[in-house]
Amino acid sequence: MSGETMIEAAPAKINLALHVTGQRADGYHLLDSIVAFAGHGDRLSFSPAERDSFSLGGRFGDLLSAEGEGRDGNLVVKARDLLRETLEAAGQSAGPVAITLEKNLPVASGIGGGSADAAATLRGLLRFWRASLPSDMLSAIGLELGADVPMCLESRPLRARGIGDVIDRLDTMPRLALVLVNPLKAVSTPDIFRRLTHKDHPPIETLPRSAGPAEWLTFLTGLRNDLEPPARALLPDIADVSGQLHDVGARLVRMSGSGATCFGIFDNVEAACAAAGELARRRADWYVQACETVVG
Repeated sequence: MSGETMIEAAPAKINLALHVTGQRADGYHLLDSIVAFAGHGDRLSFSPAERDSFSLGGRFGDLLSAEGEGRDGNLVVKARDLLRETLEAAGQSAGPVAITLEKNLPVASGIGGGSADAAATLRGLLRFWRASLPSDMLSAIGLELGADVPMCLESRPLRARGIGDVIDRLDTMPRLALVLVNPLKAVSTPDIFRRLTHKDHPPIETLPRSAGPAEWLTFLTGLRNDLEPPARALLPDIADVSGQLHDVGARLVRMSGSGATCFGIFDNVEAACAAAGELARRRADWYVQACETVVG
């Protein structure tokens, strides 16, 4: 165990495209998604302690439970306990730890906040406990916590298929300048999936071979998020967010995940920051964040 505090970032996950390609017998939907991660997100710290503790801070910390029990239990606590159980079964030490989550991302907003937090907990605690696990075992723990956790363990550009567990890195994806906007209104993911009229869309076709931003923008423009139409029907604010992003000059606008966060792609970081400033001025009641995606 480390004797000092360690920090682990939990970057926002952005589904640049999301095609629903099928549904398994157990109810899980099959997806084909192009995923990027932002240089902005939540932040976790891990400190030595005599007994376990978990505390919350940040803009959205008050909206979360600090308990790990039950369906709505915090994924950070669930990840800590599951990793500890696995390590101890393998004869590795996993002592008490004080964890603090700085919650900067909106809750249940389609940018993987809870999954990113769980993944960052797994990564951070492995470092803090000076422990190790095979990558396939770590991915299995992640999948037990949630379908998006394995991709958040990667936190680099990727293509996710299956239920999110079949992952291919996209080393040619360039950095993208984005503005993330959320109206701070909840939309139900189960309701969105229930409203899908088709669940057998074709998968994403040939990926760009180069890292040229123009080629990637053209490629992404030809894709879609199959969850966006039913999400808009449930929450008309998403159309307003999308329209505002177009109005401030975004080259491409789309909803991420099951919403309600939308992203706009801009020519550069300076343009994204200027657009975010204008949107924040117009709608102080929204979450607005300029950022740049990370590359592999």
